[in-house]
Amino acid sequence: MIEIRNLTRLYNGIAVVDDVSLTVKTGELVVLVGTSGSGKTTLLRMINRLIEPSSGQVLIEGADTATLPAHLLRRRIGYAIQGHGLFPHWTVAQNIATVPRLLGWPRPQIDARVDELLALFQLDPAQFRNRMPHRLSGGQAQRVGVARALAAKPDLLLMDEPFGALDPLIRAKAQADLRDIQRRLGTTLILVTHDMTEAVDLGDRIAVMDGGQLVQYAPPARILTDPATPFVRDLIGTGDRALRLLSLTPVSDVAAPGRAEGPPIPAEASLRDALAECLWSGRDALPVAGGGVITLDTLRALARPR
Repeated sequence: MIEIRNLTRLYNGIAVVDDVSLTVKTGELVVLVGTSGSGKTTLLRMINRLIEPSSGQVLIEGADTATLPAHLLRRRIGYAIQGHGLFPHWTVAQNIATVPRLLGWPRPQIDARVDELLALFQLDPAQFRNRMPHRLSGGQAQRVGVARALAAKPDLLLMDEPFGALDPLIRAKAQADLRDIQRRLGTTLILVTHDMTEAVDLGDRIAVMDGGQLVQYAPPARILTDPATPFVRDLIGTGDRALRLLSLTPVSDVAAPGRAEGPPIPAEASLRDALAECLWSGRDALPVAGGGVITLDTLRALARPR
Protein backbone atom coordinates (compact mmCIF):
# COMPACT_ATOMS: atom_id res chain seq x y z
CA MET A 1 0.00 0.00 0.00
CA ILE A 2 1.19 3.51 -0.88
CA GLU A 3 0.24 6.40 1.40
CA ILE A 4 0.84 9.98 0.30
CA ARG A 5 0.39 12.35 3.22
CA ASN A 6 0.13 16.14 2.79
CA LEU A 7 2.76 16.10 0.06
CA THR A 8 3.92 19.53 -1.14
CA ARG A 9 6.58 20.75 -3.53
CA LEU A 10 7.49 24.43 -3.70
CA TYR A 11 9.41 26.20 -6.45
CA ASN A 12 10.34 29.81 -5.65
CA GLY A 13 7.68 29.81 -2.95
CA ILE A 14 4.95 28.59 -5.31
CA ALA A 15 3.29 25.22 -4.66
CA VAL A 16 3.52 23.03 -7.76
CA VAL A 17 2.04 20.20 -5.68
CA ASP A 18 -0.09 21.52 -2.85
CA ASP A 19 -0.86 19.39 0.25
CA VAL A 20 -1.86 16.22 -1.63
CA SER A 21 -2.98 13.14 0.30
CA LEU A 22 -4.14 9.84 -1.19
CA THR A 23 -3.82 6.09 -0.67
CA VAL A 24 -3.15 3.46 -3.32
CA LYS A 25 -4.10 -0.06 -2.33
CA THR A 26 -1.86 -3.01 -3.12
CA GLY A 27 -2.52 -4.27 -6.65
CA GLU A 28 -4.41 -1.16 -7.77
CA LEU A 29 -3.83 0.76 -10.98
CA VAL A 30 -4.20 4.45 -10.21
CA VAL A 31 -4.04 7.12 -12.90
CA LEU A 32 -2.92 10.70 -12.23
CA VAL A 33 -4.58 12.95 -14.80
CA GLY A 34 -4.66 16.68 -15.45
CA THR A 35 -3.61 19.36 -17.88
CA SER A 36 -0.01 20.49 -18.38
CA GLY A 37 1.30 22.17 -15.23
CA SER A 38 -1.26 20.52 -12.95
CA GLY A 39 1.46 18.86 -10.85
CA LYS A 40 0.81 15.24 -11.80
CA THR A 41 4.34 14.41 -13.00
CA THR A 42 5.95 16.22 -10.04
CA LEU A 43 3.74 14.18 -7.70
CA LEU A 44 4.76 10.94 -9.42
CA ARG A 45 8.46 11.77 -9.22
CA MET A 46 8.25 12.58 -5.52
CA ILE A 47 7.16 8.98 -4.89
CA ASN A 48 10.59 7.65 -5.90
CA ARG A 49 12.37 10.88 -4.87
CA LEU A 50 13.51 11.91 -8.31
CA ILE A 51 12.09 15.16 -6.91
CA GLU A 52 12.40 15.72 -3.17
CA PRO A 53 9.23 16.90 -1.39
CA SER A 54 9.24 20.26 0.34
CA SER A 55 7.02 18.75 3.02
CA GLY A 56 4.82 15.74 3.62
CA GLN A 57 5.47 12.01 3.48
CA VAL A 58 5.37 9.04 1.12
CA LEU A 59 4.99 5.68 2.85
CA ILE A 60 5.36 2.35 1.05
CA GLU A 61 4.07 -0.56 3.11
CA GLY A 62 4.34 1.70 6.15
CA ALA A 63 7.99 2.70 5.57
CA ASP A 64 8.74 6.40 5.13
CA THR A 65 10.67 6.71 1.86
CA ALA A 66 12.61 9.68 3.26
CA THR A 67 14.42 7.27 5.59
CA LEU A 68 15.84 5.21 2.70
CA PRO A 69 18.85 6.08 0.50
CA ALA A 70 17.35 7.48 -2.70
CA HIS A 71 19.30 5.21 -5.08
CA LEU A 72 18.26 2.09 -3.18
CA LEU A 73 14.64 3.25 -3.10
CA ARG A 74 14.61 3.70 -6.90
CA ARG A 75 15.94 0.20 -7.45
CA ARG A 76 12.87 -1.12 -5.60
CA ILE A 77 10.42 0.89 -7.73
CA GLY A 78 9.95 0.30 -11.45
CA TYR A 79 9.89 3.45 -13.57
CA ALA A 80 8.88 3.74 -17.23
CA ILE A 81 8.73 6.96 -19.22
CA GLN A 82 7.35 8.20 -22.52
CA GLY A 83 9.56 7.16 -25.41
CA HIS A 84 10.78 4.11 -23.43
CA GLY A 85 14.27 5.58 -22.67
CA LEU A 86 16.20 2.49 -23.77
CA PHE A 87 19.99 2.67 -23.83
CA PRO A 88 20.72 2.76 -27.59
CA HIS A 89 24.04 0.88 -27.49
CA TRP A 90 22.76 -1.99 -25.35
CA THR A 91 20.83 -4.99 -26.58
CA VAL A 92 17.27 -5.65 -25.51
CA ALA A 93 18.49 -8.20 -22.96
CA GLN A 94 21.07 -5.78 -21.54
CA ASN A 95 18.43 -3.06 -21.21
CA ILE A 96 15.99 -5.32 -19.39
CA ALA A 97 18.77 -6.58 -17.09
CA THR A 98 19.79 -3.09 -15.93
CA VAL A 99 18.39 -3.15 -12.38
CA PRO A 100 18.91 -6.87 -11.63
CA ARG A 101 22.56 -6.37 -12.60
CA LEU A 102 22.86 -3.38 -10.24
CA LEU A 103 21.31 -5.50 -7.49
CA GLY A 104 23.91 -8.22 -8.02
CA TRP A 105 21.65 -10.98 -9.28
CA PRO A 106 23.51 -14.09 -10.53
CA ARG A 107 23.83 -14.22 -14.32
CA PRO A 108 21.64 -17.33 -14.77
CA GLN A 109 18.86 -15.67 -12.75
CA ILE A 110 19.13 -12.50 -14.86
CA ASP A 111 19.01 -14.46 -18.12
CA ALA A 112 15.97 -16.40 -16.96
CA ARG A 113 14.18 -13.21 -15.92
CA VAL A 114 14.91 -11.53 -19.26
CA ASP A 115 13.49 -14.47 -21.19
CA GLU A 116 10.47 -14.68 -18.86
CA LEU A 117 9.62 -11.01 -19.44
CA LEU A 118 10.16 -11.15 -23.19
CA ALA A 119 7.77 -14.10 -23.39
CA LEU A 120 5.27 -12.30 -21.15
CA PHE A 121 5.29 -9.32 -23.51
CA GLN A 122 4.91 -11.60 -26.54
CA LEU A 123 8.45 -10.99 -27.81
CA ASP A 124 10.18 -14.24 -28.74
CA PRO A 125 13.40 -14.35 -26.66
CA ALA A 126 15.32 -16.06 -29.45
CA GLN A 127 14.47 -13.21 -31.83
CA PHE A 128 14.61 -10.21 -29.50
CA ARG A 129 17.18 -10.95 -26.78
CA ASN A 130 20.14 -9.68 -28.82
CA ARG A 131 18.31 -7.10 -30.92
CA MET A 132 19.37 -3.46 -30.69
CA PRO A 133 16.77 -0.80 -29.79
CA HIS A 134 16.91 0.88 -33.22
CA ARG A 135 15.63 -2.35 -34.76
CA LEU A 136 12.44 -2.30 -32.65
CA SER A 137 9.10 -0.84 -33.67
CA GLY A 138 7.58 1.83 -31.41
CA GLY A 139 5.28 -0.69 -29.76
CA GLN A 140 8.07 -3.23 -29.27
CA ALA A 141 10.36 -0.60 -27.74
CA GLN A 142 7.61 0.46 -25.35
CA ARG A 143 7.09 -3.14 -24.23
CA VAL A 144 10.82 -3.56 -23.65
CA GLY A 145 10.81 -0.34 -21.60
CA VAL A 146 8.04 -1.68 -19.36
CA ALA A 147 9.77 -5.06 -19.14
CA ARG A 148 12.92 -3.28 -17.93
CA ALA A 149 10.88 -1.48 -15.26
CA LEU A 150 9.48 -4.82 -14.07
CA ALA A 151 12.74 -6.77 -14.25
CA ALA A 152 13.60 -6.70 -10.53
CA LYS A 153 10.02 -7.70 -9.59
CA PRO A 154 9.12 -4.36 -7.99
CA ASP A 155 5.99 -4.13 -5.88
CA LEU A 156 5.37 -0.66 -7.35
CA LEU A 157 5.61 0.53 -10.96
CA LEU A 158 5.51 4.23 -11.89
CA MET A 159 4.75 5.24 -15.49
CA ASP A 160 4.98 8.78 -16.87
CA GLU A 161 2.98 9.26 -20.11
CA PRO A 162 4.12 5.81 -21.30
CA PHE A 163 1.95 5.71 -24.43
CA GLY A 164 2.19 9.32 -25.56
CA ALA A 165 4.56 8.66 -28.47
CA LEU A 166 2.60 5.72 -29.94
CA ASP A 167 0.15 5.92 -32.80
CA PRO A 168 -3.52 5.23 -31.89
CA LEU A 169 -3.68 1.57 -32.96
CA ILE A 170 -0.43 0.58 -31.23
CA ARG A 171 -1.39 2.70 -28.22
CA ALA A 172 -4.71 0.86 -27.74
CA LYS A 173 -2.96 -2.52 -27.91
CA ALA A 174 -0.21 -1.39 -25.52
CA GLN A 175 -2.82 -0.19 -23.02
CA ALA A 176 -4.71 -3.49 -23.18
CA ASP A 177 -1.49 -5.48 -22.79
CA LEU A 178 -0.40 -3.40 -19.80
CA ARG A 179 -3.74 -3.84 -18.03
CA ASP A 180 -3.68 -7.59 -18.63
CA ILE A 181 -0.10 -7.99 -17.39
CA GLN A 182 -0.73 -5.74 -14.37
CA ARG A 183 -3.69 -7.88 -13.36
CA ARG A 184 -1.76 -11.11 -13.80
CA LEU A 185 1.27 -9.93 -11.83
CA GLY A 186 -0.67 -8.02 -9.17
CA THR A 187 1.73 -5.09 -9.45
CA THR A 188 0.67 -1.80 -7.86
CA LEU A 189 0.85 0.77 -10.67
CA ILE A 190 0.63 4.57 -10.73
CA LEU A 191 0.44 6.10 -14.20
CA VAL A 192 0.47 9.72 -15.36
CA THR A 193 -1.50 10.86 -18.41
CA HIS A 194 -3.20 13.99 -19.74
CA ASP A 195 -5.74 11.81 -21.59
CA MET A 196 -8.99 11.28 -19.67
CA THR A 197 -10.08 8.49 -22.03
CA GLU A 198 -6.88 6.61 -21.20
CA ALA A 199 -7.46 7.24 -17.49
CA VAL A 200 -10.99 5.84 -17.65
CA ASP A 201 -9.93 2.82 -19.70
CA LEU A 202 -7.02 1.88 -17.43
CA GLY A 203 -7.62 3.09 -13.91
CA ASP A 204 -9.14 1.37 -10.90
CA ARG A 205 -9.17 4.89 -9.48
CA ILE A 206 -8.40 8.27 -11.02
CA ALA A 207 -6.70 11.18 -9.25
CA VAL A 208 -7.54 14.47 -10.99
CA MET A 209 -4.97 17.23 -10.46
CA ASP A 210 -5.63 20.94 -11.04
CA GLY A 211 -3.25 23.75 -10.12
CA GLY A 212 -1.18 21.44 -7.92
CA GLN A 213 -4.18 20.25 -5.92
CA LEU A 214 -5.98 16.93 -5.88
CA VAL A 215 -9.55 17.88 -6.78
CA GLN A 216 -11.08 14.41 -7.06
CA TYR A 217 -9.96 10.85 -6.33
CA ALA A 218 -12.49 8.18 -7.20
CA PRO A 219 -13.28 5.19 -9.44
CA PRO A 220 -13.86 6.02 -13.12
CA ALA A 221 -17.64 5.57 -12.92
CA ARG A 222 -17.86 8.10 -10.09
CA ILE A 223 -15.68 10.58 -11.98
CA LEU A 224 -17.92 10.27 -15.06
CA THR A 225 -21.27 10.51 -13.27
CA ASP A 226 -20.41 12.87 -10.42
CA PRO A 227 -17.52 15.23 -11.29
CA ALA A 228 -16.46 17.09 -8.17
CA THR A 229 -15.62 20.44 -9.78
CA PRO A 230 -16.28 22.33 -13.02
CA PHE A 231 -12.67 21.55 -14.01
CA VAL A 232 -13.27 17.80 -13.71
CA ARG A 233 -16.51 18.14 -15.69
CA ASP A 234 -14.70 20.02 -18.44
CA LEU A 235 -11.85 17.50 -18.45
CA ILE A 236 -14.12 14.51 -19.01
CA GLY A 237 -16.33 16.36 -21.51
CA THR A 238 -19.95 15.50 -22.15
CA GLY A 239 -20.05 14.16 -25.70
CA ASP A 240 -19.25 10.49 -25.06
CA ARG A 241 -19.76 10.00 -21.33
CA ALA A 242 -22.40 7.32 -21.98
CA LEU A 243 -20.00 5.33 -24.15
CA ARG A 244 -17.23 5.69 -21.56
CA LEU A 245 -19.56 4.35 -18.88
CA LEU A 246 -20.37 1.34 -21.05
CA SER A 247 -16.66 0.69 -21.61
CA LEU A 248 -16.16 0.05 -17.87
CA THR A 249 -18.33 -3.08 -17.62
CA PRO A 250 -17.82 -6.49 -19.26
CA VAL A 251 -20.77 -8.14 -20.97
CA SER A 252 -20.59 -11.09 -18.55
CA ASP A 253 -21.59 -8.83 -15.64
CA VAL A 254 -25.04 -8.07 -17.05
CA ALA A 255 -25.82 -10.98 -19.38
CA ALA A 256 -29.33 -12.32 -18.75
CA PRO A 257 -30.80 -15.76 -19.44
CA GLY A 258 -32.11 -16.11 -22.96
CA ARG A 259 -31.25 -16.81 -26.57
CA ALA A 260 -30.42 -14.63 -29.55
CA GLU A 261 -29.50 -15.22 -33.18
CA GLY A 262 -26.11 -14.66 -34.78
CA PRO A 263 -22.47 -14.91 -33.71
CA PRO A 264 -21.89 -14.57 -29.95
CA ILE A 265 -19.96 -11.71 -28.39
CA PRO A 266 -17.08 -12.66 -26.03
CA ALA A 267 -18.03 -12.57 -22.36
CA GLU A 268 -15.05 -10.33 -21.60
CA ALA A 269 -16.06 -7.73 -24.22
CA SER A 270 -17.24 -4.40 -22.84
CA LEU A 271 -20.82 -3.15 -23.00
CA ARG A 272 -19.51 -0.49 -25.38
CA ASP A 273 -18.31 -3.28 -27.69
CA ALA A 274 -21.75 -4.90 -27.43
CA LEU A 275 -23.52 -1.66 -28.34
CA ALA A 276 -21.25 -1.20 -31.35
CA GLU A 277 -21.98 -4.76 -32.49
CA CYS A 278 -25.75 -4.29 -32.10
CA LEU A 279 -25.67 -1.09 -34.15
CA TRP A 280 -23.32 -2.50 -36.79
CA SER A 281 -25.21 -5.78 -37.27
CA GLY A 282 -28.70 -4.33 -36.82
CA ARG A 283 -29.50 -6.82 -34.05
CA ASP A 284 -31.57 -6.02 -30.95
CA ALA A 285 -29.90 -8.78 -28.91
CA LEU A 286 -26.61 -10.66 -28.90
CA PRO A 287 -25.81 -14.12 -27.58
CA VAL A 288 -22.95 -14.10 -25.09
CA ALA A 289 -20.20 -16.72 -25.34
CA GLY A 290 -20.64 -19.15 -22.49
CA GLY A 291 -24.36 -18.47 -22.14
CA GLY A 292 -26.87 -15.67 -21.78
CA VAL A 293 -27.88 -12.70 -23.88
CA ILE A 294 -27.36 -8.93 -23.91
CA THR A 295 -30.08 -6.72 -25.37
CA LEU A 296 -30.04 -3.28 -26.92
CA ASP A 297 -32.68 -2.13 -24.42
CA THR A 298 -30.38 -3.15 -21.55
CA LEU A 299 -27.48 -1.28 -23.10
CA ARG A 300 -29.57 1.88 -23.51
CA ALA A 301 -30.70 1.71 -19.89
CA LEU A 302 -27.15 1.24 -18.59
CA ALA A 303 -25.86 4.18 -20.65
CA ARG A 304 -28.21 6.64 -18.93
CA PRO A 305 -26.79 8.74 -16.07
CA ARG A 306 -27.43 7.18 -12.69
